[in-house]
Amino acid sequence: MDMVLYDYGYWWYRKRTIHWVTVPFRFHGIYALGCIFFILNIVLFLFNVITISLRFYWFPKTFKASFLHPTESLFIPAAIISFGTILINISQYGVDQTGVWLEKTMLILFWIDCGLAISFSIGIYLIMWSTQTFTISQMTPVWIFPAYPLLIIGPHAGNLAPKISDPNRALLVILSGYVIQGIGFLVSLMIYSAFIYRLMTQKLPRESLRPGMFISVGPSGFTISGIVTMGQALPAVVPEDFMGKGMGELAGKVGMIVANFMGLWLWGLALWFFLVSVGAHYSCVRRGKMDFAMTWYSFIFPNTALTTATFAIAKALDGNKPIQYVGCAMTILVILTWLVVFGMMFRAIKIHQILWPQKQEDRTEGGWKQQSAEEQRRRRYEGGLDGSEEGRSRGWSMVRTLSRRGRPEGDARKRGWSFRTDPN
Repeated sequence: MDMVLYDYGYWWYRKRTIHWVTVPFRFHGIYALGCIFFILNIVLFLFNVITISLRFYWFPKTFKASFLHPTESLFIPAAIISFGTILINISQYGVDQTGVWLEKTMLILFWIDCGLAISFSIGIYLIMWSTQTFTISQMTPVWIFPAYPLLIIGPHAGNLAPKISDPNRALLVILSGYVIQGIGFLVSLMIYSAFIYRLMTQKLPRESLRPGMFISVGPSGFTISGIVTMGQALPAVVPEDFMGKGMGELAGKVGMIVANFMGLWLWGLALWFFLVSVGAHYSCVRRGKMDFAMTWYSFIFPNTALTTATFAIAKALDGNKPIQYVGCAMTILVILTWLVVFGMMFRAIKIHQILWPQKQEDRTEGGWKQQSAEEQRRRRYEGGLDGSEEGRSRGWSMVRTLSRRGRPEGDARKRGWSFRTDPN
């Protein structure tokens, strides 16, 4: 048990249920089914909070180490994503069924969620940039993950704003959602370029990391869901003189139209990354070479965003039936995938593929330590700065220079490594 808790990391916050997919075709019992998954989401979140708290209580050094760990630190924002997801579910299932007290509570929690998303995304990136050194060959879409809490704010605002009775507060929620969603998507877009460059120069990631390619689907998917739902709520909350005297009604309608077209544009980008990620797994499936790793949850969470985005696009296009059917098919596939991945996770725990020292994401726990500046420099120059012949030559030159330090002067002359002339 101690061994399991020691290796229990933030990536377990990704072990969640199906999220806020709103299926347009209703049937008897769908609300109850949604409530069951909503409660299961809360139970899993509390389980993760308790378990990781016990880890930090019994192994205090792991708390600081988790922020400096080159892999685990990337997944710390997953806790904020889970928190935001639960708030979205409460907005969907709770606000309409209770009094004004929950509406006010959810408004306060929305601003707390915004503060946490901004703080953790900036903080984790600053810690990474200050303590870690990564190369382009190590790049995966997981680098986007610290920006993911920002990408949840737009959908959160889009679900909460229509439930707020005060139009001015609802408008403030929508405008804040647009700002923070824009930050998250643009940061992700810049990291996209590094991901494409990595694929062009280093080929596909190895099989255990390849499911992480689906993370590239998420930023576009969440942004579509956010901007379209916020745009549809905008005409009902803008004041009469918004953006100019008597311009409120026009500004609301234009904002909705622009949001719909922007969502349609990004939907194509999300589908492109989805198809690329699916195609990248062809060789893994053909050879049957794919052991379970926690990156398998990337099969679910980003594709949930794409499914939600598909329904949002269908609604923006006046309830387009073919797109709705595609969204329903994707919902079924996501649910089946979640069941398979959830089952494979328990199998992996049983056969010690995960939650075991030096296995999968935990492979560097315990023995990992931050390299000194000289060690990082030596490692970088041993492999060459750019992998070219010239880079390797510079690397070996640096290695020889470092190896001469501390050597007696006479030994250096004997080996002919000094350019000074002998005074005798």
